[in-house]
Order: sequence, then C-alpha cells, then structure tokens
Amino acid sequence: MGVAAVVGRGVGKRFGSTVALDRVDLTVRVGGVHGLLGPNGAGKTTFLRMVLGLVRPDEGELHVLGHEVRRAGGGGLDGPAGFVESPRFYPYLSAERNLALLAAYDGGGADETAVGDALARVDLSGVARQKVGGFSFGMRQRLGIAAALLRSPRLLVFDEPANGLDPAGVRDMRALVRELGEGGLTVLLSSHNMAEVEQLCDTVTIMNHGRIVYTGGLDELRDHAPDPAHRLLTSDDRAAEKVAADAVGVSVAREGAAGLAVRARREALDRFVLELGRAGVAVRELRLETTSLEQQFLRLTEEASAR
Repeated sequence: MGVAAVVGRGVGKRFGSTVALDRVDLTVRVGGVHGLLGPNGAGKTTFLRMVLGLVRPDEGELHVLGHEVRRAGGGGLDGPAGFVESPRFYPYLSAERNLALLAAYDGGGADETAVGDALARVDLSGVARQKVGGFSFGMRQRLGIAAALLRSPRLLVFDEPANGLDPAGVRDMRALVRELGEGGLTVLLSSHNMAEVEQLCDTVTIMNHGRIVYTGGLDELRDHAPDPAHRLLTSDDRAAEKVAADAVGVSVAREGAAGLAVRARREALDRFVLELGRAGVAVRELRLETTSLEQQFLRLTEEASAR
C-alpha cells in the first residue's frame, strides 16, 4: 500500500436496499488534513466508520495503515482513532476519569501524565476534574479528540468536528485540527461545509450518493471552478449593467426588483468596481454570496445527482 494512510478499491456497502458506498476508489496520503465533503447521505460517515473498523465492506478492498479491513470478523484496527457523529462519555465522571477508563478499556491504560498531556493538548486542563455532564457540546468534542490522542494514533478520524459549535468553538476546533495535521499526523474528517474544508484541508474528496465525484488538491479544484457569486447594490443598476457590458471577465444579471448578481474573479471584480466609480455609479453593497469552491461543489454534486 506504499505510504498511503488509507487505500480503498471498489469499496461497496449496502444497508438493506440503500447503497451507502458505491464502488469507491480513494487514496489518502500520509500526513496533513484530508476532507470528505458532501451533502447529507453522501456516504461520508459510512466510510469513516469503515476506516475505524466499525463497519465492514460488502465488496472491494480497504486498507488502513497497511492493514486490510476484512469483510467479516476481526476486531478493531491498530493505528486509527477518532469518533463519528459525537463522542460519548460517562456524564457523572470527571474528564480525567473518563479518559483513564477509556485507556483501560483500550487494553493499555494511561498514567496521569498521559491523561494530563492529552487534556492540555485540547485546552481542557482547567476542567480536568469536573464532571463531563456539565460540559458544553464543544468541550465534549475536544474531550473526544483528547481520548483519540491517548491512543498515540497515526490516523485521526473526525466526523463533522465543528458541527454544533459556536463561532469561538469553531475557530478553536479548526486551529486544533490544523495543528494536528501540521504536526505529522494524518487527519481524515468529514464536512458538508465547503468554506470549512477550504480553511482546514490540504486535499479533498467530494462524495454524492455513495460515489466520488472529485478527489485531489484544492488548487486543482479552484482552477476548474466557476467564478464566485456576489450580490451588488448600486445607486443606478441600469448604468451598472452598461458598465458591465464592456468589462472583461464580469457577468451581471438582474436579481429581483433591486440588485445585481455578479460573477467575476477578484481582479476582474476590482476593475469593475473602479469603472463603476468612474461612471458615477455608487456601490452601496457588495457581498460575497458563494465562493468559487462552493460553486464548484454545487456543480459537481448536482451533476452527479442528475446522472
């Protein structure tokens, strides 16, 4: 399997009549952050469960850190750690006691130093002896990462790690994931948020209806992406449309009774705004509606759904 952390070839999984994964081919290299992106029901969580050894493939081959996830039998995998959906803990026990028990259940145990280091890594040292039942959702998410780190994993797996967090929690979670990926670990995470994936990931796989519609680097995805969409309000929309007719790389269309939908790359948009000023047209509002990557995500998933 070379240096890849995850290699899937023709991986399929059904739950009754529902096809969760449809002959998936995917390679995740060692190191960095790889994102699984897709709408709900795309197959992301099923694939992550499979990587953790919680679900077995019905067909194809899946190798995780060089070990095959077999179709039947076998125990947990050595090397990956993480959680799908949300981590669960004993609410009546403290954070440090929960981690100590989880380490014992895992077969190795952990001393106080290891537990303390894991809690410090996720900024929970100050609440180490507090009962988890009083933790916020974001604190439990971070405690889940601490539990994963106790295993000294080579591959970390997270399912929507920022889901349900407030803006400060999202910021902290993103910073932590980036730090882990830059520290030499391989991080595989799922998301349905293109903006989040753009900030976190080195490479990305887009899934829809159990199939892969794109896998590769973000730069390559950007190269083939449509222009980002902006909403523009001016002092004279008709005059703005006339200016746009002569602008290179700018597409403008009416959007309701007032306002224009503008599609353009940054440089072309900058030139267009300057030309509006020269023409005496005031820009009252210019707001980004969808980025080029969000446009590409929508295009790829919509095309896949239409097949």
